[in-house]
Amino acid sequence: MSTSNVDAVEGPLNPQLPFSMQGRVQHAIEDVQLQQFVENATSVKDRARIESCREAFGERYDAMRRHAGLIKQHTLDHLDVYLEQFIDEATQAGTNIHFATDDKEARAIGISIAQANHCQLCVKSKSMVTEEIHLVGAMEAAGIETIETDLGEFIIQLDQDAPAHIVMPMIHKDRSSVARAFERELGAQYTEDPQQLTRIARQYLRQKFKQADLGISGANFMIAQTGAIVLCTNEGNGGLTVSLPRVHIAYVGIEKLIPRTDHLPVFLKLLARSATGQSLTVYTTILAGPRREFEHDGPEQMHIILVDNGRTKILRSQTRPMLRCIRCGACLNACPVYRKVGGGHAYGAVYSGPIGAVITPLMKGLHNYPDLPHASSLCGACHEACPVDIDIPQQLIMLRREMVENRAGSMSERWGIRLWSATLKWPFLYRFTTHVIGSILRYLGRPTHNGDCADHRRWIKRAPGPLRAWTADRDFPTPASTSFRGWWRASGRERSR
Repeated sequence: MSTSNVDAVEGPLNPQLPFSMQGRVQHAIEDVQLQQFVENATSVKDRARIESCREAFGERYDAMRRHAGLIKQHTLDHLDVYLEQFIDEATQAGTNIHFATDDKEARAIGISIAQANHCQLCVKSKSMVTEEIHLVGAMEAAGIETIETDLGEFIIQLDQDAPAHIVMPMIHKDRSSVARAFERELGAQYTEDPQQLTRIARQYLRQKFKQADLGISGANFMIAQTGAIVLCTNEGNGGLTVSLPRVHIAYVGIEKLIPRTDHLPVFLKLLARSATGQSLTVYTTILAGPRREFEHDGPEQMHIILVDNGRTKILRSQTRPMLRCIRCGACLNACPVYRKVGGGHAYGAVYSGPIGAVITPLMKGLHNYPDLPHASSLCGACHEACPVDIDIPQQLIMLRREMVENRAGSMSERWGIRLWSATLKWPFLYRFTTHVIGSILRYLGRPTHNGDCADHRRWIKRAPGPLRAWTADRDFPTPASTSFRGWWRASGRERSR
């Protein structure tokens, strides 16, 4: 099985910069099947979240998520203290700690550990950080066969695709695409039966687990008090990944810290309910160091690579709340824009949806992703869904303000805003401009007659300029033949005031 090096070619997670959403969004809107897949999956999970949280917390839900948000905020406010405590405790437990400032260093550290231990086959559990740093392609290029063992990620890897959702990576695929991938890459007999497909994957992956000498995982949380990491998974692959190979590497973002073990239940109660509507993930694994002498399984070596890769830039006070995120995907499921653009590929980065619209520009540069802060209706659904009370709409507005201050928009957009601003300052100029524009639009419109309407309206099928995007999917109504001011004057009401 081959895997493309995503650093070498343009793809969903490493597009040409500066990135424009327009092409991908248009393609997604025209793909009816993709629209159905994403709409069905996200709406089901969003309803499950609402029902599960209502059943578990009732009226205390807002208090619960504020409490979780305050714990994370406190940890971030004192991140240096808790990082030092975590490193000390983890080291005492026998874990090797490494620090990576960027994606290149993170990849290099992992490859050097694998090569030093003569590792040839790596099994990997689901991890957003490893997606972020494009680890799999780099491992393959270094001659280390690397297999994704999460079922969704495994299918994505077979298709040389990229995840379209933080929690549900193959939200954009159906069972027929899985069947074709298994037939093509694994030589399996074509079947669309879900149980048969699962058996095929299990049979293939179990052999890889037996042969693997390196296991790579992420972590949902790090506990400063004990130096342990916490993995929350729904498939048995996570436990096999961290226990069977002789070397285990965990890639973890520095923001994943919580202070103490007794804080963990707060987040466990919120994480699964927010992500999938479950009361708890099927497996919750706490790891503190390599295998002891009295233990029957576990790795001989355990390494934790603490990844910065732009996170310290987000630590400034205005944007620090964004690092509370526990990667539950609830904001994606609740977001109408995410649903309409066909999932995460439209965002051009591993973190998509409302959270990605903020985090990606902060980590990779606003000038590289100028579309993302505008990929939101600011309806507030993401804030209501967030289990750690991140005010994402406020952060989006801050980024839009920064774009204006730094002149990040296009020249035509800036001049358009200036002209419109100048027009609004002068009543005569405003009346003249709206009259001219209204006349042009009415000229371009096609008449349609409604017997119940005295004013025969016109509709534009294809509009020029900024209205082109609107008329690509719907007709644009022309202004009424008589303006409100004209009607006001004709009725004599302006004189009678």
